[in-house]
Amino acid sequence: MTDTAREAAYVAVDWGTSSFRLWLIGRDGSVVAERRSGEGMTTAARTGFAAVLESHLAAVSAPDGLPVLVCGMAGARQGWVEAGYLDTPAALADIPAAAVRIPGSKADIRILPGLAQRDAAAPDVMRGEETQLLGAASALGGGDHLVCMPGTHSKWVRLSGGRVAGFSTFMTGELFEAIARHTILSHSIADAGAISGDNAAFRAAVARMVENPALATSQLFSVRAGALIAGLSPEDANARLSGTLIGLEIAGALSLVAEGTPVALVVSGGLGALYKEALSAAGLSATVIDADTAVRNGLAAGARALWSL
Repeated sequence: MTDTAREAAYVAVDWGTSSFRLWLIGRDGSVVAERRSGEGMTTAARTGFAAVLESHLAAVSAPDGLPVLVCGMAGARQGWVEAGYLDTPAALADIPAAAVRIPGSKADIRILPGLAQRDAAAPDVMRGEETQLLGAASALGGGDHLVCMPGTHSKWVRLSGGRVAGFSTFMTGELFEAIARHTILSHSIADAGAISGDNAAFRAAVARMVENPALATSQLFSVRAGALIAGLSPEDANARLSGTLIGLEIAGALSLVAEGTPVALVVSGGLGALYKEALSAAGLSATVIDADTAVRNGLAAGARALWSL
C-alpha cells in the first residue's frame, strides 16, 4: 500500500447518466486521487455497477474496506440500488441520514437519495443536484436564495434557511435541441457556431422574455422571419433562439420567488458563462459556485455526517 493510499479516509463518487467521477479523499479533506470516465448509469447497468466501481478503486489504490459515498443516477430505479427520495420541504442536513447502503458489500457503500416535490400541480424530482446544494449551502449562508443549476434539464431551487422549500425543472436544453434540429428554425441556424453570452441578439432575447414571457412562441418564429427578411445571420439566429428559451426559463423561475431574492448559479464550464450573461441581461447579479466543487463538498458533508470523519 502506498503512503498516499494510507492517507485516504473515504471515496466520493458522482455517478451520472453518462459520466462517472471518483475522488479518493484524504483525512485532511484533500483530493488524493481522481478518476473520470464515461461509465455512467447507462453503461454500468450493462457491465455491472460493482465491477465499474472496483476497477476505479483499484486504479487509485484505494485500501480495502474504505467507505464509499455515491450520489447521482446510481441511486435511480434503473441504477445500482434505488435510493428513493426525500420529500420537500426538506432540510439539506437530513440528506445523509437517508442514504441507502449497498447490500452484500464488505465495504460500507452508500447512495444518497434524491429530492421529490409531491405537488399534484407541479410534481418534480431531482437526483444528484441535491448533493451540489448540500455542498453549496455553506457558501450561501442562511436566509432565502434562488439557486440556478443549468443543464439539459435546469433546476431552479428555492432555499429558505437551509431547507429546500421547492424547486422547478426547466427542459430548456432539450427543447433547444429539439427546436434547432426538428422545426422550421433549423434552416435559419444551419452551420451556426457556438453561442456566446456577449452576443447582442442573445442578450436582447433574454431581456425581452424576462419582460414579457407571454410572447415566447412569437419570439421563436421571429428567428425564422428575421433570417428571411431582416438579415439575421445564422449565428445571431442561434443566439436569439437560445436567449429566448433561457430568458423564458429565468422569467418562470423569478415568478416563483419574492422580488429581490438573491440568486446563486451552481455550474461549471461554458454553460456557466452563458447563464451568467443571461442573468446579467435579466438585470440580475448572481453568486457563482463551481458545480464540481459543490458536489465534492456535498459528498464531504455527507461523509462527515455518516462516518464522523
